[in-house]
Amino acid sequence: MAAKKKEPVSIISLRKLSLTVPEPQPKETKTFTVEDAVETIGFGRFHIALFLIMGSTGIAEAMEIMLIAVVSPVIRCEWRLENWQVALVTTMVFFGYMVFSIFFGLLADRYGRWKILFISFVWGAYFSLLTSFSPSYIWFVFLRTMVGCGVSGHSQGLIIKTEFLPTKYRGYMLPLSQLFWLTGSLLIIGLASVVIPTIGWRWLVRIASIPGIILIMAFKFIPESARFNVSTGNTQAALATLEHIARTNRSVMPEGKLVEPILNKRGRFADLLNPKYLRTTLQIWIIWLGISFAYYGVILASTELLERDLVCGSRSESEVVTVTMGDSEESRSPCYCHMLAPSGYHTMIISTIGEIMLNPLNILGINFLGRRLSLSITLGCTALFFLLLNICTSSTGLIGFLFMLRALVAANFCTIYIYTAEVYPTTMRALGMGTSGSLCRIGAMVAPFISQVLMSASILGALCLFSSVCVVCAISAFTLPIETKGRALQG
Repeated sequence: MAAKKKEPVSIISLRKLSLTVPEPQPKETKTFTVEDAVETIGFGRFHIALFLIMGSTGIAEAMEIMLIAVVSPVIRCEWRLENWQVALVTTMVFFGYMVFSIFFGLLADRYGRWKILFISFVWGAYFSLLTSFSPSYIWFVFLRTMVGCGVSGHSQGLIIKTEFLPTKYRGYMLPLSQLFWLTGSLLIIGLASVVIPTIGWRWLVRIASIPGIILIMAFKFIPESARFNVSTGNTQAALATLEHIARTNRSVMPEGKLVEPILNKRGRFADLLNPKYLRTTLQIWIIWLGISFAYYGVILASTELLERDLVCGSRSESEVVTVTMGDSEESRSPCYCHMLAPSGYHTMIISTIGEIMLNPLNILGINFLGRRLSLSITLGCTALFFLLLNICTSSTGLIGFLFMLRALVAANFCTIYIYTAEVYPTTMRALGMGTSGSLCRIGAMVAPFISQVLMSASILGALCLFSSVCVVCAISAFTLPIETKGRALQG
């Protein structure tokens, strides 16, 4: 068998071959984002502490806001106020809230959520204590307005919670925050029933400021949002925070280097009206305004119905006291003091407990039906129960209707809070919450004049107005363009 002829290989051809061999490439460095780190670390002990401390901001806020409902009958009597003057107190509180919601939202997106939350609590506690020394009605209105300004920054606690929670836990943990608002509401009503008849409303105001003072000291255990830090280029601080959370949870960090684009344009109002978010923003504003109008309408209407005993036009059990301070015409007041009887406080407690009764169903709804559909259903039911309040029924029936209404309006608030915190990116999340909270307070400012003034003239007209607003909000919720269920937070 003939041997195969071999072709000669030249030195030049060997050189050419060696030149074509690819050089080894350096290994690519692994990277991760804050979202990756939050999901990898998972839920643990840090998040439980976060839930308890940031959730407790709801106790302080509920006590300050609900304080007006239980103090209104007393200051009406002490300063001989007309209906519109009592309504003006609530309106001015929410006016302060409205103005500073936007202001604090802008500052939080620029300088940090934690700083603004801390400042707002110091502000609120300071002016709340001063309120207890109010020498006159004018001073009371001014100081409660200042309290409203401070309370407007409390929503930063919800934003911090949202930005630290893994995606799959947000739909469960954020609705549970409603327990803290319920606790604050029950505390202030229970305290009012004991403190006002014994040592007076001024001591009630002082006691109501205590939770806020305690929280000021507890905030040192909660770090600044890691998402905010990376958005401002402070990657080292964000990394330190994430490593602290991993150690606390006894978990691990993702491999690689933390990277995130530095976003110089933060907290701009124009971004909310960007074509990408314009329709969402406008519909969210409508929903916030309507939900707040209905929520505080229910609370204040409950007080009016119980204080004046307007069920079927009767005044069977309310205490009516004519205020006279002498024999002269100037010292006589046309005002009547309709003080809440113990049964009135009991009814308020029962109806307030209603706020938590739909929470399990609401959690299931927002996690399985989605935020939009769940919100539109609860808003539709709210409209129906406002109409049912027109039915002449017994005190038990009235309590039942108020119980369901409080459950529904609380579910509405809970869902829209979650949706708003989820739908906007980090650079404008605080501003989105701030402007929504601001618009929300317009509804709260109008509600007292419907619940405390118009209702005295026409219960049917007032309740139909509340119902109509809820129908508009239900339609707006159903047609929202973005669903946030299972959606990662946008950077």
